[in-house]
Amino acid sequence: MARSHAHAPYSRFQVGAALLTATGTVIGGCNVENAAYPVCLCAERGALSAAVAAGLQPGGLVAAVVVTDVAELTPPCGACRQALVEFAGALPVLLANRHARQLHRLENLLPHSFTGGHFR
Repeated sequence: MARSHAHAPYSRFQVGAALLTATGTVIGGCNVENAAYPVCLCAERGALSAAVAAGLQPGGLVAAVVVTDVAELTPPCGACRQALVEFAGALPVLLANRHARQLHRLENLLPHSFTGGHFR
């Protein structure tokens, strides 16, 4: 699982993400921390970047999974939610850890998201 590859030497907060594309491909990502925190990369945006590099187009995501190893289920941060909206506004997002799973819809996690439609 991608979470086990996370580089989290400062927070010890390892996150893994997986994105399912419309073609059936699963692309994973993990968080990558840096001593200069602003350049850290979240697992969700890492997976999204890999998916785009593999050819993902807007509308091409089918589902997302975010996995942590802490007691509380952890949703994507606001920046990751906004990044995911670009590729699937109605995306099911499964939050999981060793003890629980909870399914959400991206549009409920980020209501009133900013989209390309706002430019028209």
